[in-house]
Amino acid sequence: MQLQAGWIVGARRVASPHFNQRPDNEIPTLLVIHNISLPPGEFGGPWIDDLFTGTLDPAAHPYFADIAHLRVSAHCLIRRDGEIVQYVPFHLRAWHAGVSCYQGREACNDFSIGIELEGTDTLPYTEAQYAALQAVTRLLTEHYPQIAENITGHSDIAPERKTDPGSAFDWERFREGLETSHSRSSR
Repeated sequence: MQLQAGWIVGARRVASPHFNQRPDNEIPTLLVIHNISLPPGEFGGPWIDDLFTGTLDPAAHPYFADIAHLRVSAHCLIRRDGEIVQYVPFHLRAWHAGVSCYQGREACNDFSIGIELEGTDTLPYTEAQYAALQAVTRLLTEHYPQIAENITGHSDIAPERKTDPGSAFDWERFREGLETSHSRSSR
């Protein structure tokens, strides 16, 4: 896996208009893991792409009427089958964290990368999702080394508002997979 101009080579690219420049001299130093399903609890379909590109039809589902106006994005989505969809190049600021604080720093969008897992707080994530997330995380830490020590959930940077990636996300499994891969590559 490799990057080209901030995009993952080979990932499905769906360019979002919901991004802007990071503050001057700011590079990503934090990875924020989220989850999303649209409608809630349902997987597949075009709805996440539509939300992140500002084209979600508010009449397509009753839930969408309340969210269709939102201007949000993430850098990537990892679907249930492990497909990686990228919406915003990593060097630019995606609008995923909202009001947030990490280790005393507010406005996490300024210095973070947001990755959404297609899922819910309570349904287990798939093997393919963990593998894809670990691969993307390794790629990001190659380009942005400080991320290796700064990986957190949306619930940790916005605890009053958010619960994702939820109790279903196995942090130990995710981190062990990173360590196992790292020790194999350093032999």
